[in-house]
Amino acid sequence: MLDQVRAGDVVVVWKLDRLSRSLKDLLHIMDRVEVTGADFRSLTEAIDTSVPAGRMMMQMVGAFAEFERAMVRERTRAGLAAAAIHGRRGGRRPKLTVAQRDLVARLVLNGERTGSEAARLFGVNPATVSRIVAVARSRA
Repeated sequence: MLDQVRAGDVVVVWKLDRLSRSLKDLLHIMDRVEVTGADFRSLTEAIDTSVPAGRMMMQMVGAFAEFERAMVRERTRAGLAAAAIHGRRGGRRPKLTVAQRDLVARLVLNGERTGSEAARLFGVNPATVSRIVAVARSRA
């Protein structure tokens, strides 16, 4: 978008946090918009940088938006740490049990089945079988 902005254009966003991830980045983008001679408007925060009060308001709202993202990040980390204490971890549950993974590795490494055959037999993607076999090889 920044490569297409020209003098007299108006960059319109729904909300400031849709434009950038940090106040530093937001200010850098705003500088690039200003250098081209374009204006900026945020619909949710009612900011219009064509006037001095709008430029000041944009910087204040940008600081609050960055603070809000930092708080969300902090709460997320705290939640993940609390879950880890209780033995839970993020991510998708494995499709195969440990015993099934061992069997897949044994079948493929012994040459009894190809990776594709083992994948069909256990109802998983061939890439899953490849990862299981690679882990088994690294242990051997």
